[in-house]
Amino acid sequence: MAGVAALRRRERERLARQQELARLGELTAGLAHELKNPLSTIKLNLQLLHEDLAKFPAAEASLARVGTVRKEVDRLSATLDDFLRFAGRIELNAAPVELNGQVRDLIDFFYPQTQTAGVRLYASLTAANPICRLDANLFKQALLNLMLNALAAMPTGGELIIRTHVAGAYALVDVSDTGTGIAPEVKTRLFEAYFTTKKGGTGLGLATTRRIIEEHGGHISVTSEPRRGTNFRLELPLVRPAAQT
Repeated sequence: MAGVAALRRRERERLARQQELARLGELTAGLAHELKNPLSTIKLNLQLLHEDLAKFPAAEASLARVGTVRKEVDRLSATLDDFLRFAGRIELNAAPVELNGQVRDLIDFFYPQTQTAGVRLYASLTAANPICRLDANLFKQALLNLMLNALAAMPTGGELIIRTHVAGAYALVDVSDTGTGIAPEVKTRLFEAYFTTKKGGTGLGLATTRRIIEEHGGHISVTSEPRRGTNFRLELPLVRPAAQT
């Protein structure tokens, strides 16, 4: 009974978040698009100004100022893009796929980045080879966010472990690191939009990850100990045998 009650509470929370995001999207998506147009114009004119100033040998200081403004325009554009991905309508292009294959593809893609950071990357993928109905691009975006977070938590190196296994009607993906861990007061706010402890972060990465997983009918949770590491767990519904045909 406790498990059923937890699932019902989880579903109520998910529906409440969806309704809140729908209202937020209606109120602000238009404004965000209106802001992107002048930002694009500003960026183009800064590029032209940079080219004009480059013709003058003594314009180094002005070129540096133009470069600083261009970086800020790029940052604002990226922030708007993150917001639109978070608050906008998500259209799933989902199909039954082998979960292990999706995870393995991303591990292969991410491996060079871990090598550069001095992090050892390990994978333990279940022999059960679970089938889940996924939008492959969105799922990989969500998993990549978690892997990037793990890397950031290990600035002096460590271990990143990706596991898949099956529990009941769900496939599980664990993303574990041996990094700095998360303080209890931070952990309770991890999935809040615009909450971040990273310098220059938008605070939308984990919020977007949760939204993607919940749009797939799944759930994300986190366990962590300060100075001992963190584990993010994704729970994704398995495709029933009749739905695989």
